[in-house]
Amino acid sequence: MNELRLWIEGLFASLNDWVQSINDVIWGWPMLLILLGTHLYLTIRLRFPQRYLFKAIRLSIKSEKGAEGEVSPYAALVTTLAGTIGTGNIVGVASALVIGGPGALVWCLLTGILGIATKYAESLLAVKYRVHRSDGTVSGGPMYVLSRALNLKSLAVIFCVFTLIMGFSAGNFIQCNAIAETLKEAYSIDIYITAIVLTILVCSVVFFGLKGIARVCESLVPVMTIVYMLGCITLLFINYEYIWQAILLIVDSAFQPVALGGGAVGGLMISLQYGVSRGLLSNESGMGSAAIIAAAAKSRNPVRLALISSTTTFWDTVIVCTITGIVAVSSMLAIGFDWNPESGGLVMQYAFSQIPSLGSHLLTIITFTFAFSTVLGWTYCGEKAIEYIYGGKSRKAIQTFRLLWVVATFIGSIMPLQLVWNFGTTAAAFMIIPNIIPLFVLSKVLVKETHHYLWNDNLDEYENESTPES
Repeated sequence: MNELRLWIEGLFASLNDWVQSINDVIWGWPMLLILLGTHLYLTIRLRFPQRYLFKAIRLSIKSEKGAEGEVSPYAALVTTLAGTIGTGNIVGVASALVIGGPGALVWCLLTGILGIATKYAESLLAVKYRVHRSDGTVSGGPMYVLSRALNLKSLAVIFCVFTLIMGFSAGNFIQCNAIAETLKEAYSIDIYITAIVLTILVCSVVFFGLKGIARVCESLVPVMTIVYMLGCITLLFINYEYIWQAILLIVDSAFQPVALGGGAVGGLMISLQYGVSRGLLSNESGMGSAAIIAAAAKSRNPVRLALISSTTTFWDTVIVCTITGIVAVSSMLAIGFDWNPESGGLVMQYAFSQIPSLGSHLLTIITFTFAFSTVLGWTYCGEKAIEYIYGGKSRKAIQTFRLLWVVATFIGSIMPLQLVWNFGTTAAAFMIIPNIIPLFVLSKVLVKETHHYLWNDNLDEYENESTPES
């Protein structure tokens, strides 16, 4: 058995080197400029939709009686948050700060603020071009925008393939790995034992479809987000003497190397690379995955739901990731942490250990809940990708996907931390291009819809066009 484990570890190490070399090429200046450029373009083109944030938050808790859709806007919102608020907000941010330097948080935050406009745009198009199916379900997302609005069916299929790859990597591998590593560190539980238990739990939920997943997420996500935020606020009080020093360090190291733990880390390029990529993995603005879930929600018009969907980026990155980053840096300054690439997964564990008695246990529960709900949220995106590829609801194909998804839960749990994050970063880059093409080509549609419903204050108006049957 030990020989098999050593062989597996050697295989993972070789694979990690190969994936890292790909990321070094993909996440160079071109991809960074494409992603940030898209966020900035849509922010200006749509007249800063970020300014309607509080209106959007109010809309997210209102009912949509008589509107078309499969689930309530709130259910879609928390399911989307389940797919975004996960280990990316804890382990992902901490790893970015360790590897890319504290300054990575600046670029992660900027990606979140500007990404609100992109999340709004991709969700608007997803709702406008969604379809109703004969079984009562609703389908939408970038693949339907590409095929119905631009007649780019081949590119739509390619997007679905990338969605599946992203789902298995960031939506499954990363989350399960975080659970296994956290339980190993906190309670010395063997990762293979965690893998088996987690596989059984995921299997028991994924066969219930969107409504079952939404019910679980509605129960887990809001409560655990509040608990996590209270834990972070407690740590800020504990380390209050280091908060201002942490903020200055974060800002300074966004543009130049800063010495931490005896070594130089950070710098503009590496801070940008890790800040933007981790921001993307966290809020998914520009990837189109959230738009797939948003398209299933009840809505009077596309703009109303797009506003609600855009709030996920605010909650996920602007609030949760920012607080995580400040807590991580201030805690590490207080503790005297050794900043090295291998320590990324342990930063928040050491930080929460400062809370007497409860800290480590609390973070373990939070990590498990966030990661588990993210696995469930991405299950839906993967199923919709399979559904599109097969031209409708293919029961056999979806059952096969669910089986593979359960198997992936086990594999992800035993993979090394750096490999799962590198794999997820690679997959995210491949989803961006086919998703942002419609955002530019259909920018006039975005402006027209926004002008009518938002700028002319017609958000309560019902859209005249009914979504087509398929």
